[in-house]
Amino acid sequence: MTRLWAGLVLLAAILFAASPLFTDGFNGFEPGQFPVPQDDPPVQPAGYAFSIWGLIYLWLIIGAGFGLLKRSDDPDWEAMRAPLVVSLVIGAAWLPVANVSPVIATILIWVMLGTAFLSLFRVGDTDRWFQQAPVAIYAGWLTAASSVSIGLLLGGYGLLSGTWAAIVALSFGLVIALVAQYRLHRAPEYGVTVIWALIGVIVANTGPVNIAVVGLCLIGIMSILALRGTDTE
Repeated sequence: MTRLWAGLVLLAAILFAASPLFTDGFNGFEPGQFPVPQDDPPVQPAGYAFSIWGLIYLWLIIGAGFGLLKRSDDPDWEAMRAPLVVSLVIGAAWLPVANVSPVIATILIWVMLGTAFLSLFRVGDTDRWFQQAPVAIYAGWLTAASSVSIGLLLGGYGLLSGTWAAIVALSFGLVIALVAQYRLHRAPEYGVTVIWALIGVIVANTGPVNIAVVGLCLIGIMSILALRGTDTE
């Protein structure tokens, strides 16, 4: 059974990475997908930040391939595999859904995040760069993306202004990120990925400067770095 799950992780990672080939790709929801069009919403990172998906796809495939070839029967890898398969399978279907319904896509990305967290917290103590690191950067980006989705819904359905939607959504995401990083300790790749997303939000809010959003992102970055600095493990 462990060998079967190892193969399913690799298959799911490949399907997940191949999903952009069957769609127009994704650099954020289109403005017209919302009742209140979201043109340059403050909560959304600059377009270049989405390039991290290439690294995530590649690292997940490499890690899954190593796990199948070298650790298929290793009990240290066993617990993290099932929730990762669930997350990646949902992820493989996420892009087509996102191009149709931001609401359903937001629900799905939160399920992806939950199962990615479950996998990350079950990661074993061996093969850090093949087992832990790819899941950590995947969960880190999903933390940012799921929060951005909430912000877009708040602004896109007229519940809050763009700036307030960003502040509420990013604050929520930062609480999740800080609690997760504190509990994880050994997975700095998670926090680094969240910082990457926050820098992308800062870049998107520098012309003109949105002081509230940029300030919140800077506080978030410093908080994550400070948390990593207190880790003695």
